[in-house]
Amino acid sequence: MAGNDEVYVEYHRIGQIVKATAIDANTGVEVSIQGPANLPQEHLRRVVVAKLRYVLAKRRNKPRGILA
Repeated sequence: MAGNDEVYVEYHRIGQIVKATAIDANTGVEVSIQGPANLPQEHLRRVVVAKLRYVLAKRRNKPRGILA
């Protein structure tokens, strides 16, 4: 994630669990995590954005083609 990083973060409470979803505005890549409902949203946001960065970096570094 470099340049103009815009990330959308959504929270959905499901009983005692909160699902946090982060979406990269440039690529549309979406990741989710779940945590206890009493956890601060800021903590969930940090974790889900870190997961999104990990997934984007993994996709960016994926080798293409066949190595001989």
